[in-house]
Amino acid sequence: MLGLSAACVAPESGTTATGTAPEGSSAASSAAGHKRIAFFGFARANSFASATWSGIEEYAKANDAEAEFFDPNFDAQTQVQQIQDAVTSKRFDVFIVQANDGAAVVPAVKQALAAGITVVAEFTPVGTRYDTAESQVPGMITLIDVPVDNGRVLGELGVAACESKKLDPCEVAYLEGFKSLPLDNARTDAVVQALSAGTGVTVAAQVEGGYTKESGRKAMQDVLQSHPGVDVVIGSSQAIAGAEAVLKGKDVLLIGNGSSRQAVRAVQEGRWFATYYLPEKTAGAKAAELGLAKARGQNVAASTSSTALGPNGGKGTKDALAGVQGEYDE
Repeated sequence: MLGLSAACVAPESGTTATGTAPEGSSAASSAAGHKRIAFFGFARANSFASATWSGIEEYAKANDAEAEFFDPNFDAQTQVQQIQDAVTSKRFDVFIVQANDGAAVVPAVKQALAAGITVVAEFTPVGTRYDTAESQVPGMITLIDVPVDNGRVLGELGVAACESKKLDPCEVAYLEGFKSLPLDNARTDAVVQALSAGTGVTVAAQVEGGYTKESGRKAMQDVLQSHPGVDVVIGSSQAIAGAEAVLKGKDVLLIGNGSSRQAVRAVQEGRWFATYYLPEKTAGAKAAELGLAKARGQNVAASTSSTALGPNGGKGTKDALAGVQGEYDE
């Protein structure tokens, strides 16, 4: 996925990149010198968060810093508690927060900032707005993929796919993420709005496709029962991988929301029309760069959209992804 679509990693709730920080060391250490980063990712077993962590860890090791992964295993309240405990420990200079629930972590983020810790929101917004890359908590740095912009790009890719088939009308099915998530609902609204702006484009079906191959496979089977002539299907990269298996032999263009090596390869091989592409390991390194620079007293941009890090504004068409490999595995 992107979104909570995504990807990921491995085991305990705190693995240190270059050793364990001494107990009682303070985040209010001198601006220069060795720094400590705490990464609060989606889950240690998630390949997308794993790619983020890889970028953070490598950048930290190369820039006189060490990093530690705190694993909430997709549990929002566990993540909040981990952030609060890390503030209390006074062991860290920088927090990088990949929020499972952007609204839930706001009080803990404010607590960290009040304690003098530099905080970077990475990939998901921290706050309740899904239409802006701007910081929603004063003093926090943001490096996020704006959900509404993500949805708009997916919809625009859907329109382009319809235009490539020269169909009017053109039936599009959207396999949305989770209807229970405000972030996913904001993305869905943006997808539908962008598709509706296309000439002759019809949103034939909206079903919950989730973020696994199995959920995508089932969703696609449901769509075909009521819309056997669908022309274009959009969904998380995992869901589209499942849908692809159901659609074998059918002339349907597929668009994924995710930038794994598998999704990139599917576009390059012509099996998928496009995928939404962000270089997530690169984003992890950038988050570490921003956080360490600010913790060392340098001026940094308060907000950055993740799409600025990749080609073509996230529109991963075959031409845009020429020579790209992707930075994580599903």
